[in-house]
Amino acid sequence: MVDAIIIGAGACGLMCAVQAGFLGKQVILLEKNDKAGAKILISGGGRCNYTNLFSSPANFISQNEHFSKSTFSQWTVEDSISFFEAYGIYGQEKTLGQLFPENNKAKDIVDVFTSLCDDLGQTIRLQADVKSVQRKEDGSFAVMYEHQGKSKTLEAPAVVIASGGLPVQKMGATDFGLRIAKEFGLKIVPTAPALVPLTVTGKDAEWFASLSGNSIFCRVSNERISFEENILFTHWGLSGPAILQISSYWRPGEWVELDLLPGRNILELIEQERQQNGKRSLLTLLAQLYTRKIADALAKYLPVDKNLASLSKADLQAVEQQIHYFRVKPAGDKGYDRAEVMRGGVDTSELSSKTLEAKKVPGLYFGGECVDVTGWLGGYNFQWAWASGFVIAQRI
Repeated sequence: MVDAIIIGAGACGLMCAVQAGFLGKQVILLEKNDKAGAKILISGGGRCNYTNLFSSPANFISQNEHFSKSTFSQWTVEDSISFFEAYGIYGQEKTLGQLFPENNKAKDIVDVFTSLCDDLGQTIRLQADVKSVQRKEDGSFAVMYEHQGKSKTLEAPAVVIASGGLPVQKMGATDFGLRIAKEFGLKIVPTAPALVPLTVTGKDAEWFASLSGNSIFCRVSNERISFEENILFTHWGLSGPAILQISSYWRPGEWVELDLLPGRNILELIEQERQQNGKRSLLTLLAQLYTRKIADALAKYLPVDKNLASLSKADLQAVEQQIHYFRVKPAGDKGYDRAEVMRGGVDTSELSSKTLEAKKVPGLYFGGECVDVTGWLGGYNFQWAWASGFVIAQRI
């Protein structure tokens, strides 16, 4: 018997185990992979963007936008920073509040947790494939799993589901957390890939493919939200930070609008250039604003061979439309294997916002990605994982 069984040795599960250890509680982590923190290790290109200085509940998608407030009030960004600094990992801000280890790698973050688990006597059992979670008559839980070819059972008064979401299957991702929630009668918010590249097919596909590898700073918008970051053209559509961000808010069949010159006005630039040299061509001006490849690609839609002085009112309207209101209707997304996270999950109405315990099933907790709390790109989802792991550890 231990105080709790934690299923999943990812960001949430590892933090939960360590924080429980600080409180003198004994837990055992069951991890399907052959190493702890598998997704931590590949995050941020092996650097691990482990939190965001500007993280707040406003940076998260959920059917209940207020649900995460209690969790984030109990474990703040400052708590994350202090925790890692205590073990020699100091943050360096990159872009938009994204905090990376200054002189360390993702492996060093995982090592902090595995070393602390050793020091605190917490057991991490790798290659442990959990088959079922059952509640006993006395209210405790029996967890059946396979390990080294043998079926085994553990019992505990509490179980923490920190098994992540559906991305990425090659990293061992499954729908385990969702299945367990359903088995215990909990509602699930429909899931979908989030922070994921978008595909373009049909008559426009060749145009996007011709720009593959080109990046440009944009404002990307839909009816719900907008982001200003780089986009990346690919041979199958669009990627890059701004596209990944908008993808969490995009739904099939909707348009996405690109402002290819945010913060500036193309018509004002044209007028300024006209005053200086009206004989210059529109293509020459575009080549100053973008790479030549992008300028040439825009030629498909614009009268680029005309000189600036001869542009008609209709020409100017076309230029403004294509530069500031470029519209694309994605065909779909690249799926869970290219997604950073999963949107949707265990319905927050089924959980206590203060403890993350299932209201219908005392002793059963859900944290991290399997819960319907999905962060923006840039360290937000790690902050949710650390915070939810901490909150659960206080109760188990």
